[in-house]
Amino acid sequence: MTVTQQVLTIAAVVVGTMATRFLPFLLFPANKPTPGYVRYLGSVLPSAALGLLVVYCFKDISFLSGSHGIPELLSVGVVAGLHLWKRQMLLSIAGGTICYMLLVQMVF
Repeated sequence: MTVTQQVLTIAAVVVGTMATRFLPFLLFPANKPTPGYVRYLGSVLPSAALGLLVVYCFKDISFLSGSHGIPELLSVGVVAGLHLWKRQMLLSIAGGTICYMLLVQMVF
């Protein structure tokens, strides 16, 4: 990249970051009630995003070859078990990730 391209890229990133930070405060000021559709999206999108991540994580698993998806399924079980036990999101994510990495590197 040339210096001009680097400067333009950095400027675009700065403008994009600032727009995503400031735009919600301009569109939805504190003295006005939040629109109903925004509240609806706030309640629905977290579950939709997690569902999307689960589908993405399992999309390339071949149950007919290799380890047959065993490390992935065991790691999901660890995530679910930790979450039901401790109700700590970061602990559940870290535990599942560590379990998966250990299984893939040392067992399968």
